[in-house]
Amino acid sequence: MPLKLSLKPGEKFVINGAVLTNGEKRATLIVQNKACLLREKDIMQPEDANTPARRIYLPIMMLYLDPDGGDQYYDDFALRMTEFMGAIENRDALAACVEISRDVMSGSYYRALMQCRKLFEFERERLSYDPQSVSKHAANY
Repeated sequence: MPLKLSLKPGEKFVINGAVLTNGEKRATLIVQNKACLLREKDIMQPEDANTPARRIYLPIMMLYLDPDGGDQYYDDFALRMTEFMGAIENRDALAACVEISRDVMSGSYYRALMQCRKLFEFERERLSYDPQSVSKHAANY
């Protein structure tokens, strides 16, 4: 089934590792076959991995974009997920972690990424983690 992308002017996206930028006008692309695709809003820079859940997201994203990147990304994911699961007790968050881990193990990286975004909300609501305040606080030192 084709994937239809509606892109804003100047919006960046990645297809199979190539970073592309839409031109000055709104555009629609239709991807006819299977491809690793991330929109700008789903792309995380390493410096933005500043909370425990974001440190889980980053290696999953790298596995998705660079499946031949070796065991480095998987090892980082496994370490970060183990640390996170050891620090929380919330059943819903733990269940989400199990689902994310299953998705990663089966190679369903995009699905794992979308599930992992739910952990961002968990951090904000339950753990009072706000990546913006973390960045601002760090900048003051």
